[in-house]
Amino acid sequence: MTQTVRDADAYILFELANTTYAIRSGDVQHMEMVEHITPVPNAPAHVEGVVFSRGQVVPAVNLRLRFGFPRAPYTLRSRLIVVQVEERRVGLIVDAAREFRNISADTIRAPNESITGLSGQYLAGIANIGDRVVLLLNIPEVIKSGVEVSSAEPALAEN
Repeated sequence: MTQTVRDADAYILFELANTTYAIRSGDVQHMEMVEHITPVPNAPAHVEGVVFSRGQVVPAVNLRLRFGFPRAPYTLRSRLIVVQVEERRVGLIVDAAREFRNISADTIRAPNESITGLSGQYLAGIANIGDRVVLLLNIPEVIKSGVEVSSAEPALAEN
């Protein structure tokens, strides 16, 4: 599934490791504070575990670890952004998220070709908003590679 940032203009902005990122609001189900996370055996390192969110068990992915940044303690500003792409629902743990913003297509640029590897796949575009550079995420790519959503469910069934 290819995501085009030019089709939508509403985004949720969030902070991660002193950088501003954005997710298309259409991909976001809801946001909540990071509370109790239940660890899941044999999960990838960036999958903190699962959370019970609005009646569903959802894998919780630490985006800091997913993107190769050092782990940081959760604070009162930390948020779980629950996204859904097709049948996959995943909670993304971020440092802070409090801004909803319309981003016009003319401020969005394609990622530079010099960005290689997985980090380039995660980016749908780069926008300039005032004096900020905002990295627009390609959520299907972020949750596709290495986030074994189905591996969390059998572990729960065995207990």
